[in-house]
Amino acid sequence: MIMKRVCPNCEKISELDYIITNEEINVRGELIKVESEYYKCTECGEEFEDPGSKKDLLDNAYREYRRKHGMIQPEDIREMRRHYGLTQKELNKLIGWGGATLSRYENGALQDDAHDRVLQLVKNPENLHRLIVKNESFLPEKKRERLLNELSAAAEEICSFSNIFTERFGKYEPSIESGYKKLDLNKLFQMIIFFAKDGVLKSKLCKLSFYAEFKFFKDNAVSISGAKYAHADHGPVPDNYEHYFATLIHDEGAIRVEEIHYGDNIFGERYYSVVEPDLSVFSDDELEVLLAAKKFFKDFNATQIREFSHKERGYIETRIGDIISFDYANDLQI
Repeated sequence: MIMKRVCPNCEKISELDYIITNEEINVRGELIKVESEYYKCTECGEEFEDPGSKKDLLDNAYREYRRKHGMIQPEDIREMRRHYGLTQKELNKLIGWGGATLSRYENGALQDDAHDRVLQLVKNPENLHRLIVKNESFLPEKKRERLLNELSAAAEEICSFSNIFTERFGKYEPSIESGYKKLDLNKLFQMIIFFAKDGVLKSKLCKLSFYAEFKFFKDNAVSISGAKYAHADHGPVPDNYEHYFATLIHDEGAIRVEEIHYGDNIFGERYYSVVEPDLSVFSDDELEVLLAAKKFFKDFNATQIREFSHKERGYIETRIGDIISFDYANDLQI
């Protein structure tokens, strides 16, 4: 796009090329691509940034880095703190940080991994409740009592939510079919929300959760969520996956669906998260496997990941509708 403006270099009214390109910024040893824009003067050939632009390349790089690594964003920290009526000073004191630490993170500084794990933990009302109980004197009595009541109600609501849907989807005892774990719907739902954060085809989403769960079992002899996985025509899927997705879409409003038309009356569905995943429900090891699965299959399309999953021994040796035992995790290709 070409426009006429005064060039700050040659100080002439000249035609300027408006250029949008990608730049790579090094963030903690990782090159992060961000979109940048600048002008090039056709008179003198010099390039310059728009002084009125509000874009901050480093801030955008930090945002992309946080997104890629499942870290909490500055506005989410502010919203969480304000939701509970806490000042920066109060929350800093509660989690044992220096006076300016929280302010820096809320204003865009990139938190380290250890501090991010703390922030993810205090997002959970049950964890925040425990911290306040242990630190009796950090709040005025009335404010402390109000906050404890709010957090108890929020934690109870989460527990009730989990119980309701566990009843809906059925209870079962831990076994090799569930990775020796009881069904934890909140973990399963947060995993789905995590994988759908940037948009993902429904069929690929099913495979991502399968590979994350089976890889974690292979390394730790227990699954992440306790969900069972079944043999479907297009590859391994969470058993009852249509019910899980329908709950997240229609009951919880946590996922939205975009229909894709491939032609010849062939349609697909791409899922997008509407809310941020609550990563505090996962252990560090669980989160590491989720990130690794997402990274491993990053460039796989739906067809490629389906064909890849069809080569799994657990898929080859079962039939449509069969539950795929976690015994097959030892033969996993990843």
